[in-house]
Formats: sequence, structure tokens, C-alpha cells
Amino acid sequence: MSRPIALITGITGQDGSYLSEFLLARGYVVHGIVRRASSFNTGRIDHLYEDPHVDEARLQLHYGDLTDCARLSEIVDRVQPDEIYNLGAQSHVRVSFDMPLYTADVVGLGTLRLLEAARELTQRLGRPVRFFQASSSEMFG
Repeated sequence: MSRPIALITGITGQDGSYLSEFLLARGYVVHGIVRRASSFNTGRIDHLYEDPHVDEARLQLHYGDLTDCARLSEIVDRVQPDEIYNLGAQSHVRVSFDMPLYTADVVGLGTLRLLEAARELTQRLGRPVRFFQASSSEMFG
């Protein structure tokens, strides 16, 4: 029997790092989506990270962004997860007021983009992909 595969957005955040630990301890293969930034913010998951070139690496990271529909679909197609955990968000309160359209794009439409990628994968593979939504309440300001 193969290991279950999870895809986590927001893997470098507090909840994403704890979820990664939890799933890895239960035998999952975990894939995380991280945004490209000027600094590589993986401090919360560095202790879990394995060289992706090593056979059987159970934690793998992929560059992506919730605002990029094509990249999200590409990652979902490549990973073929059994479960998607959407913890990624623009969650800074001040930014949610200063940049409400961007916040809604990341939190609201980002969720829709992931759901659509999961729906397409479900149709293509003929098996369900479970989707867990957390992200942020900041989409409401």
C-alpha cells in the first residue's frame, strides 16, 4: 500500500509546520507550496526538511503562489495529492485593510484556484481529492 500524499499551502507558517510534523509522523508524504521571497523563510520546517534528491524524501517543497492559477494546477497535477490543506493566506490585518483586493485575491480566489485544480485532478484520476480549508479570516477585513 502506498503512503498517502498531502499538499499544504502555508507550510512555512505555524499551523503548516505543525500539520507537516503531524502528517509525517503518520506516514504521509508531504508536499508544501512556498512563495518565492527575498529571504527563504523555512525556519519552522528546517528540522523536517530532507534533500529532495534523496530517494524516499517525504517532505518536498514547491515554489508557487495562490495568485498563480497555472502554477497551482501544475503543482497539483505533478503531486497528485490525496489531500490538500489550504493554510496559505495573506493574514496581516493592516495589509488586509491597505490592500483589500490583493487580500481577497490570495485568500478568496486562491482557494477557488486550488478547488478547481482539485476538481480537475479528481475528474482525471477518477478518485476524490480531500480538501481542507483554513487560510484566513482576513478576507473579511
